Amino acid sequence: MKSSAGQENGGPIKSLVLLAEDNEATAELTRKMLELFGYRVTVAKNGVEAVAKAIAELPDVIVMDIHMPVMDGLQAASQIRNETTTQSIPILAATAKAMAGDKEKCLASGCNDYIAKPFTHGQLIASIKQLLNRPSEPR
Repeated sequence: MKSSAGQENGGPIKSLVLLAEDNEATAELTRKMLELFGYRVTVAKNGVEAVAKAIAELPDVIVMDIHMPVMDGLQAASQIRNETTTQSIPILAATAKAMAGDKEKCLASGCNDYIAKPFTHGQLIASIKQLLNRPSEPR
């Protein structure tokens, strides 16, 4: 089989994940784990950067930390939904401060699903795969 950079066993290039995470250690660990599972990863350190990267890079899925500086993940998700080019990109909300009603707030802001930190690698990968396999529809 023909193989080239960014391809696995000559197959299609894996999905691009935009990881919006302000904690540097968490971002690095999650990025490495996603890459081990074959995903390409771009990282944003706050909500403003996440919106800009979503528009510029058009990722296949976004993993959005909810508690970030400059602009939180809920505001960023809402802005991503308001852009024509990014409105159908699936967004997985991730938060360490899981409280009653948080899932509903995340979904109301435009996120497609919610995962509470700490999550296992298996939980994250399963959530991403589920979002990537859903029908493509704007929210």
